[in-house]
Amino acid sequence: MTIEENTRFIKNKAQELGFMYCGISKADYLEDEAPHLAAYLKNGWHGKMQWMENHFDKRLDPRKLVSGAKSVISLLFNYYPEERQKDPEAPKLAKYAYGIDYHFVIKDKLKELFKAIQEEIGEVEGRVFTDSAPVLDKAWAKRSGLGWIGKNALLITPQKGSFHFIGELIIDLPLVYDGPIKDYCGTCTRCIDACPTGALTPYKIEAKKCISYLTIELKDQLLPSEFKGKMENWMFGCDICQDVCPWNKFATPHQESLLTPRPKILEFTKAEWKEITEDIYKEIFKDSAVKRAKYEGLKRNIDFLFDKDE
Repeated sequence: MTIEENTRFIKNKAQELGFMYCGISKADYLEDEAPHLAAYLKNGWHGKMQWMENHFDKRLDPRKLVSGAKSVISLLFNYYPEERQKDPEAPKLAKYAYGIDYHFVIKDKLKELFKAIQEEIGEVEGRVFTDSAPVLDKAWAKRSGLGWIGKNALLITPQKGSFHFIGELIIDLPLVYDGPIKDYCGTCTRCIDACPTGALTPYKIEAKKCISYLTIELKDQLLPSEFKGKMENWMFGCDICQDVCPWNKFATPHQESLLTPRPKILEFTKAEWKEITEDIYKEIFKDSAVKRAKYEGLKRNIDFLFDKDE
């Protein structure tokens, strides 16, 4: 098979597996991203996510993750839900956390794609990644033309917006490479204006001020008091900068059954979340991304929201 035929096979197979878009870029050093990442870490914008300081070189060069790497295949998977939580006063979950943990769903599909590549094309070495290794996934998706990184620091596609997971295959097979597209944020600042904690400046996010960081990544026993009254009722993650983005008017519901929310997630009232027990937590969030926060973390977040009600 030719390089063109191999590329076409991979993109067609990705679509068969349910991936929304597939783009390919040359496995090379991310020269433009290096100074930005260094400055981000030096300024301490990553908060207490010390793991971001590790493997600096690997984050910038996929050839240090996969020996002889030639191509980075970037894939987007839609997670935009058809339904929402019913009680408007209930504490909120980010939409990506409604169903089974995306790490399981996406990684299985990536492995299936990699297996198909090996069966169809032959001896190909590589690795699959989805938000679980030192890979700058948004940078690679941008480089492969899947979208642009917006003022909310998220990858935005002109066709479907930003409610998607990103995964990669880094392989030692040369392919036809795609090129980047232009930035379509224009003069819009809706995401920056809407962020209640001031975490956003154009194209940058100060993670330690982000509600997603505070409710998921920050493991302190108590949330910082400076954010009292600014959490906008989010108990796990936050979608504000996506919900206000004009490009997300093009988002359509996903078709993946594994991402379908458990009924209690949608139906629980404010009072029921407030009184959630560890047993109920384990039942609702079995195999869920919410388990990253653990029961104690989710309860801490809920209590922080409701303190003013006491």
